[in-house]
Amino acid sequence: MAYSKYTYLKLKTDLGIKVHYQALFPVITACPPSAWLLKTLEMGRKSAFFSEKSRSESIVFPILTEIQQSSTENIVIYSGAELNIDEAKDLNGECDYVLGKGEQLLTLDAPLFCVIEAKDNDIEKAIPQCIAQMEAVRRFNELNEIEINPIFGCATIGSEWLFIRLAYPNVYIDINRYHIANLGDLLGILVSITK
Repeated sequence: MAYSKYTYLKLKTDLGIKVHYQALFPVITACPPSAWLLKTLEMGRKSAFFSEKSRSESIVFPILTEIQQSSTENIVIYSGAELNIDEAKDLNGECDYVLGKGEQLLTLDAPLFCVIEAKDNDIEKAIPQCIAQMEAVRRFNELNEIEINPIFGCATIGSEWLFIRLAYPNVYIDINRYHIANLGDLLGILVSITK
């Protein structure tokens, strides 16, 4: 998978991306989770930590589904989507989740606004890969003559989520991490991103 080739140095040299750190969400309006989400996360708890895939299915997807169902926007979840933008720059491969707005189609459709990259126990390893996918999303929108600024991303191990904002050529990595123990805050951030 080409996106996984990315390091912070490769982001800088190949894509011209400058990395910064800051608090992305100084004020969070918490959203209470639905009874469905709480029950789903509880049922998935036993299998959620077996593998990266099990975390994705048992934790990440239900949380994204909750946001999709509660949003007044038409949020589309593309799971396991191929996002092949520029093979020469290694901007190709599969993304765990890409979020868009509009109607659910069988292929990716602009506008896309967020990438979620789930990893197995190493959130730091996911950050450069997620940023490369965010840049691919930005270029995808640009090719479709749609500007979405900023593009958001998230690296997660399921229980912990780290948010990233791309305003090309600058990328801002949140200095805070969000845990599903504070599910209302996590949902509040995801809701604010979808607006």
